[in-house]
Amino acid sequence: MGFQVGQTALRHGTEYVEQNINRYVNLSALKHYFNVSNQYVVNKLFLVLFPWRHKPWSRKQSIGPNGQEGWFLPPRDDLNSPDMYIPVMALVTYILLSTLLAGLRGAFQPELLGYTATSAFFIVAVEILGLKLGCYLLSISNDSQLLDLVAYSGYKFVGVIVTLVLSELFSGGKGTGGWIGWAVFTYTFLANALFLLRSLKYVLLPENSSDERGTMQTVARSQKSRRTQFLFLYSYPVQLVFMWGLTRS
Repeated sequence: MGFQVGQTALRHGTEYVEQNINRYVNLSALKHYFNVSNQYVVNKLFLVLFPWRHKPWSRKQSIGPNGQEGWFLPPRDDLNSPDMYIPVMALVTYILLSTLLAGLRGAFQPELLGYTATSAFFIVAVEILGLKLGCYLLSISNDSQLLDLVAYSGYKFVGVIVTLVLSELFSGGKGTGGWIGWAVFTYTFLANALFLLRSLKYVLLPENSSDERGTMQTVARSQKSRRTQFLFLYSYPVQLVFMWGLTRS
């Protein structure tokens, strides 16, 4: 009887948790961002670090039975699709790497792991809030906008990790203080900025927008100009501040 009561409680508890999670997070949509392959991960890392000659940047869409465009293809089938796997793994790697480097310099403390994680999550949260605010003020709407923005905000950690590793190897532990460290930081920052500038055009610079009745309307030239300025501001000055803050430790 006790075993049956336990099973019933576990089942109800699981259902309650799933219902509350689905209330705030669309798990089926989230799975789309983790649908990756080994080849995709390698090619995406190469794209993030070397975006200079990549073409095209547009995302691929599935074709319906009547020839109409459907949903965006998952990352496994489209290199230009944002994913959550690389940003999550890069974020975790950054936290562990920062504490490891501190230990190699003899400056490790147990509180450092929590401090580094809190700082990284805070930067990502501020970045997402700023992007959502900008999208709201510029009347940019997209069904998958939030998850796309979360994914793109995490790609900077790839460049940050490369900067920390190479700076440690070639600058004698000076971080970005040595000229080699600053050279690597400049390159990874510019690569990440160009990657975001090209990738986020379909989110922040849509050709058409819909009103409250769902009617498609062409974006005005002045509105498009403001969106272009916002995209440039996010890709360059904002990323410069965030990446500098993540690498200065």
